[in-house]
Amino acid sequence: MFESAAAAQVREWTATIAGGLDAVTDEERLAMIRGLEELKCAAAAAQAVLATEFDQSQRRKQREQGVPAAQLGRGVASELAFARRESPHRAQQQLGLGKILVTEMPHTMAAFRAGTITEWAATVLVRETACLDLVDRRIVDERLASDAGRLERMGVRELEAAAQKLAYQLDPGSFVARRARADSDRRVTLRPAPDTMALLSALTPAAQGVAMYAALTGEADRLRATGDPRSRGQIMADTLVERVTGQASAPAVPVTIDVVISDAALLAASEAPAWLDGYGPVPAEVARRLVTHPDARVEVRRLYARPETGELVAMESGSRCFRGPLATMIELRDQICRTPWCGAPIRHTDHALGTDDGGPTSYLNGQGLCEACNYAKQAPGWLARPGPDGDIVTRTPTGLVHTTAPPGVPPPAAPGSRAELYLSDLVLVV
Repeated sequence: MFESAAAAQVREWTATIAGGLDAVTDEERLAMIRGLEELKCAAAAAQAVLATEFDQSQRRKQREQGVPAAQLGRGVASELAFARRESPHRAQQQLGLGKILVTEMPHTMAAFRAGTITEWAATVLVRETACLDLVDRRIVDERLASDAGRLERMGVRELEAAAQKLAYQLDPGSFVARRARADSDRRVTLRPAPDTMALLSALTPAAQGVAMYAALTGEADRLRATGDPRSRGQIMADTLVERVTGQASAPAVPVTIDVVISDAALLAASEAPAWLDGYGPVPAEVARRLVTHPDARVEVRRLYARPETGELVAMESGSRCFRGPLATMIELRDQICRTPWCGAPIRHTDHALGTDDGGPTSYLNGQGLCEACNYAKQAPGWLARPGPDGDIVTRTPTGLVHTTAPPGVPPPAAPGSRAELYLSDLVLVV
């Protein structure tokens, strides 16, 4: 890939910093830390400017290629994500921030480029003025960000409150309407946490959130008063599980979950980690507890046929769409979106080589993608090809090439092993 003189110079700066910095006294170390913090802010601002220019350039090219107006910009965030080595969702957020700062908030952008404020502080100013029109947004920008010294001394919470106050004074109607529309953003999300835990988050209207928390704390206080040995937090967590699922006790999970585990690990002959669909890798012992719980109904499905590698069996379909067992196998194989650094849940099972180009509906030509990444590769100039070993090679419109391989599955027991003999006694549901 072509690298300009400016890009080469930036890489030299990176190499210089990575090689170590000379600082003898603590005063020098603190001064260096401050300087590096300002450099980080200035670098993030420079990325925002470059991303905005890249978006404008790509939109011009797509317009010249006859792309419909509603689809202009498709795939831009994905290319930026490749360059930044992060998810397309995060790159899209950064691109939106940069476009607003460059075109609508010059004082905030100047402070950002000078290293006076952090990227998060700039994000807060953009977020809290989103309900305003361009004229009012620029008034907030001038009043809060034109004095760089005052801006630098403001904490993020102080800056957020000041921006909200100004936004309300300038356009109270839009400010109130925005708060009312926020109700439509309510949602529940799940993220992995360390030590096989999970973070279940709910974004709800304030009154509902306060009411739910009060109900959980009230139940915890009641049970603690009766001598329940669990901590207050443990009782609240267990009560939440019981009331949401309708089960009598928190440990019993009465819903369908997919666990990919080797036969050896299932029968305690191996400690190879398993894969819990929708969460990620879990220790073999945790997976065994899930499938051996007295209230669990277990169905075992054997997904691989090559004892030496554990590679999942390839399947073909005459359909143009991935359905049934074939789609399930691809999703269990890929686990998360195949796009590098994305990490989002799989929403679409997609043809790497499109059916219009002769691509088969097959195991090797299939890939699990999130919705955004699947739509991005439909933009002009994107090209994907499957490899013979399960790799997918993707080439972007600007020539970046990325190869991804499926993460693999736990290997099966060796032929003739004790675990294999035990497995023959299980009922295998296909």
